Amino acid sequence: MIPIQDLLHRIQWDTAFGNAAFMIGYYDRVEGKIILVPFRRVHLARGEHFSFDVEMDERGTCMVPFHRVREVWRNGELIWKRDAKNAGAARHRSR
Repeated sequence: MIPIQDLLHRIQWDTAFGNAAFMIGYYDRVEGKIILVPFRRVHLARGEHFSFDVEMDERGTCMVPFHRVREVWRNGELIWKRDAKNAGAARHRSR
């Protein structure tokens, strides 16, 4: 599976591939569910290898670690999904 950072950068820089409606689904620990946001609200900082910022409607921006991304949708089709097994392993390794 392609690393999420590589996929997000491809969406950002590959005009042929990125010319679509993308949604990024990340796990929000406070709400306990996956939050979907349009890619146009995602801000990737050059040189950042840990996280990205998401514009929130009334709450300003929030920082999302790359490991919290669970899904990527392109024109309504799921094109990338982090399986629960790998997400759990990453969570246990960081403890």
